[in-house]
Amino acid sequence: MSDVALPQMIDGVSSIADRYDGFLVDLWGCVHNGVEPYPEAVDALLRLAGMGKKINLLSNGPRRGVDLIARLDGMGVSRDAYHYVMSSGEAAWQAFADRTDEFHASLGSRCFHLGPARDVSVFTGNGITQVQTLAGADFILNTGPWEFSDTLESFEDLLGNAYDLRLPMVCANPDLVVHIGEDLVICAGLIAQRYEEMGGQVAYHGKPYQSVYERCYANLEGIEKQRILAIGDGLRTDVQGAANQGISSLFLTKGIHVDELGEKSDEPSEIRDLAIRIAAIPTYASTRLRW
Repeated sequence: MSDVALPQMIDGVSSIADRYDGFLVDLWGCVHNGVEPYPEAVDALLRLAGMGKKINLLSNGPRRGVDLIARLDGMGVSRDAYHYVMSSGEAAWQAFADRTDEFHASLGSRCFHLGPARDVSVFTGNGITQVQTLAGADFILNTGPWEFSDTLESFEDLLGNAYDLRLPMVCANPDLVVHIGEDLVICAGLIAQRYEEMGGQVAYHGKPYQSVYERCYANLEGIEKQRILAIGDGLRTDVQGAANQGISSLFLTKGIHVDELGEKSDEPSEIRDLAIRIAAIPTYASTRLRW
């Protein structure tokens, strides 16, 4: 493993801010924990924005961008801390509305929604009709568990029935797990992964998949990729997505991987070894987003 470079450990983004003009910043585990914002993270974003940097929040949240803005407002996060918001839910909504690719054009309009009612904006106003049974659906829209207490086993029978009907699935959040406060909760990506294991067909929106980045580049028009930094706590999503795009990444080690790293979350060799196991190598690493 020694032939793979160690990530550069930094105390805060101030040490590398001059190298980048555009920032793709994850939300959950980076700017907030699902309950309240991290003051140091908001301060760092405000300072970057004050330098004239463009901040594009990029979330795997299965809701539209306007919903995420409203949530940030409710948490007290200043709108001066960012310029744009893109989410996996927004990317899914736009894909349904546009139908410009062969997969989405073939889906039909009747969806069975696997997820909580708070995610309704993903299939509102874009030609989608919700149905209440798998038998009446053309496809499944997966935005995550119905309850935070749900486990993967909670969906085993439903997924088996969906596969028997050969229903395609659209996953509007590729994340596997997320911290809500101190609790670790499963996400839509873990359910979709299980459906694929059964043989089901799944299309994903969000990090690390290409389409969501293309929408961000439109927001950051004029900024070259080598001047864009992705910041997040997910190796499989934030870091791998950045690597796929050929852009730099800052991995926040005290996010969803905190249990795997434990007290070694600031040791470059431990971070590198975990990154190798997941096949997602960050450019930089820091425990938290701070200035």
